Amino acid sequence: MKYVKNFYRDHLNMLRIKLMDDVQLFSDFIEDVSTEEEIDEYIVEIDKVLNGIYEDFEIHLNATGVIIRKDVTIVEHFFSNSEENGDKMETKEFKSLLLLWKTKLPKRFL
Repeated sequence: MKYVKNFYRDHLNMLRIKLMDDVQLFSDFIEDVSTEEEIDEYIVEIDKVLNGIYEDFEIHLNATGVIIRKDVTIVEHFFSNSEENGDKMETKEFKSLLLLWKTKLPKRFL
C-alpha cells in the first residue's frame, strides 16, 4: 500500500490505521467503516465509478465523507478546526485501502 504507515492499537486496545500525513484524514473515514458488508457495498459503488457507470459517488459517515471520482477520491472532515479539512487520494488506492481494512476488521477489537 502506497499510503499506509502502520496499524496500531490505541489506549482502548482498538486497532487503528496510521496513514501518511498528506492523506491522514482518510484514516478517520476508514475507521468509521465497521463491517465487511459495508465495505462490500462501497466497493460495488467504487467499481461503478471506475467503470464509468457513475460520474461520481458520495458516502457520508459520522464525521467524514468522501466524493469518489474515477481518478481521485476526496475526503472531507465535517468537524475539523483546521483550514485544511480535506485530503485527496487516487481512487484505486482508496479501494485498495478499504479492501485492506476489510481484512483487519475481524482483529479490530480484542
